[in-house]
Parts: sequence; C-alpha cells; structure tokens
Amino acid sequence: MLKGKVHKYGANVDTDVIIPARYLNIYDPAELAKHCMEDIDQDFLKRVEPGDIIMATTNFGCGSSREHAPLAIKAAGISCVIAKSFARIFFRNAINIGLPLLESEEAVDKTDSGDILEVDLARGQIKNLTKNLTFTASPYPDFMTGIISAGGLIEYTKQRLASRRV
Repeated sequence: MLKGKVHKYGANVDTDVIIPARYLNIYDPAELAKHCMEDIDQDFLKRVEPGDIIMATTNFGCGSSREHAPLAIKAAGISCVIAKSFARIFFRNAINIGLPLLESEEAVDKTDSGDILEVDLARGQIKNLTKNLTFTASPYPDFMTGIISAGGLIEYTKQRLASRRV
C-alpha cells in the first residue's frame, strides 16, 4: 500500500523536464534526484516527501528514451506516478527500475495537487483520502508485480536465477 501527497502536472511532461539533458552524465540516483523536475517545477524538491505521488494528464514521459528520468523520480522519493497515459518507452523504463505507474483518467480528473492518495497496486485501487473518492486502474500482471516488488528488473532476474539454483 502506497500513500502520499499529489504533485500534479499537465500533458506531455517530457523526459527533458523530468531530468534535463545537462545532467545525463550523472549516474548516481541520489545526484539525479537533486535535479528531478527542476525545469518544470523549481520548488518540486522543496515540497516532495518520501512516498509522494506524481500525477499528470496525458503522455507523461514522452521525448527521449532516457532511463535517467524514471530513476530520478524514484530516487526523489516518489512512490508512483498516475496519469491518463504514458509514453510507452517511459512506461517500460519505469517498470524496469521498479517505479510503479498507473493509468486512470477518472483519478486524474478528480484529483488536485496536495490531495492525499492511498494506492493499492495489487488491486489497482486509488483512494483519494482528501475527497473520499475511490478510482480503479488496471492491476499489473503477476510478472510485472514481481519486477516492481523486487525493485526492478535486475533484482527480479537475480532472484529468479537464485531460486533456480536452489
């Protein structure tokens, strides 16, 4: 179960504003996190707390296919991203590093910045505790849940290989 405050953005939030290209020579997640969203929201890091949630309208994560973008979001303490739609490469990159994403038009339409959400990934349930509303998103298939639970594809693969050796 995830719980956090919403930081809401509009459409077409691209990877260049999630983590600007000038920081792509940085590979340390903690360092990347220091620059997360700075070109779209200079106060983002001052407001974000561990467990918070990014919400956006359509096509979140569009632009170049840099893996740095979901990594910076996760390292900044964001527990999940909810949007009406995601760029497909961003979606896969996020799952690969263990950052959960949910698509729910209704949740986006009826949620404001600052609202507190509780998210049950296994059930695909999003509760807006501020407004006492509940929304549904499609839950992940078991293998994707395993990847997210393991913290990403690398750890998931290590666990699978180790379980076969036993």
